[in-house]
Formats: sequence, C-alpha cells, structure tokens
Amino acid sequence: MNDEAIEVAPSGKPNHVLGPKGELWQVPEGWELQAPGDAALSRRIKKEGPSWTVKERKGRKIFSHGIWAPSLKITELKSQLEQERSNPSYEKKLEAGRKSREVKQANYIEDFEQAVCTYLNFHPTFKHLEISLANLITKHATPVGSGTVARTQRIPIEKRTEAATIAWMRHSTTAYDQMKIKRVKNARREVRRELAHQSKAILENYRTGKKVSEVNCPLLQALKRTDTKP
Repeated sequence: MNDEAIEVAPSGKPNHVLGPKGELWQVPEGWELQAPGDAALSRRIKKEGPSWTVKERKGRKIFSHGIWAPSLKITELKSQLEQERSNPSYEKKLEAGRKSREVKQANYIEDFEQAVCTYLNFHPTFKHLEISLANLITKHATPVGSGTVARTQRIPIEKRTEAATIAWMRHSTTAYDQMKIKRVKNARREVRRELAHQSKAILENYRTGKKVSEVNCPLLQALKRTDTKP
C-alpha cells in the first residue's frame, strides 16, 4: 500500500517514519529511501507501489524527504528510465510536452486576466486602471509553481480571480506584511478579513466611478510604485 508519512521520525530513530496519526512506523526490510528531485522516477515508484512518501511540515510549508520503497523496485525503475532517456525520441517527447504546457499556460494567463477584469468591473472612467491592475494581479498570481490560489483547479476561476485580487490588494495597498499579529487562534484570519473588507471598499469606489484622491488612495499609490501610470 502507499502511505504518506506526514513527518520524518525523531532523531535517533533511523529507518523509521511517523504515520498520519503520529504513530511510529519501521521501514520494511529491503527498502531504501529515494531522494527527491526526479519527478518522473517518483511518479513511477508511487504508481508501482508499495511506497511511503515522506514529508516534513515546518510552519505552513511542507518539504519532501523522498520516498521509501523496495530497493529492487527502485533499481528496476531507474534502469527503465535510463534506457528511455537515452532514446532520441524521448527528448522530442519532452520538447513537445514543454511546448504544449507553454501554450496551455499562455491561454490560462489570457483567460485569467480577462476574468480579473470582469471581477474588477471598473467604471468607464477608470477602465485604463482596470487593465493595468488586472495585468499586475495576473503576473503575480499565475506563474507555474507559485502556489497561489490562481494555480488551483478546485474552485471556479471567478473565485480564484477574486481571491487573487484581494491577496494582491492586501500585500500592495496595506501594511499587512509589516504587521505584528498576535500568535493566537484566528488572529491572522481576522486581520485578513478586515483588510479584505477595506480592499473591497476601495474597489467599489472605482466600480461606481466615485472621485478618488490621487494622494490618499492606497491603490493609486500602489500602482505608482509599480511604475504604472494612472
């Protein structure tokens, strides 16, 4: 079976991992740890099974420590990959895959930026700002591997664009990044909720065409800092 170990075992416990519930598991006889770094090999090891994917949680981040699996199976899969990679057709296949992903990414960026414009929905007076802001938000949110909400497919694009916009506003138009937030349950969530409320109020001014102060509006100031002419 394939089990994912949430944490590495404590020091002094070689050939052990911690299971999902914190239980100590001993690595089966004849297994070895395949270090992370070769995505194709890792996928095949997991597919062939059995294996244990070892990860370590540090704060909000999760770091891979590799995969435990039978040594013979790892050796066999490595040999298969080496043979495939030595074939000239393998590089052509990789290049075709890269081009396909590039096209897909370019299309997604275009669709996402348009969806951001739809979410912003600025008054015609501020349409030029809508385009500039949508471009900035898209550049921040859509890079592959960025880990932003824009990269998830679990929620509709309309929700992704709203979340990406509010995230950009939080980091660019508020003092959130410099705030010292109490390390108590839900404190950060409350701060983010309040800042989101403020950001939405700012955006609403631009949707209704309300006159805004070029000096006092945090959005205009943020756009100036990015060398975007209002």
